[in-house]
Amino acid sequence: MMERTLMAVAAAAAIAAAAAVGVFSAFFALYALVEPHLGAPGAAAVVAATAAILVALAGMIAARKADSNDRRQTASDAPDATLVDTILSLVRERPLLASGAAVAAGIYALRNPQLIAAVLKAFVDKPSNPRR
Repeated sequence: MMERTLMAVAAAAAIAAAAAVGVFSAFFALYALVEPHLGAPGAAAVVAATAAILVALAGMIAARKADSNDRRQTASDAPDATLVDTILSLVRERPLLASGAAVAAGIYALRNPQLIAAVLKAFVDKPSNPRR
């Protein structure tokens, strides 16, 4: 159970990091594309406006989802939900919270090398008592 939990946390951290890198790269590419035409201040304004529009769209989509009548049962409501299922549903429902937790876990892991060793051991070691 602990191995699955650590694997889910590591996967969530990797997904959050990849999303952050992708967003940063896209905005940098937009800046580089617009900068020769509008100059540095204009390009920065275009990037800021684009970010504001994306945040507004994401907020509208989230609000629309919250107002819909067909709410799905989440993994946390299910009586047999495991910790891994709960973490993965949290990552799907609240990606910003999950990315913040991933950054905090990464900072904590960098300050505690024993945690990194335990996570790597969980990935490398085979379970001694496989389930059937």
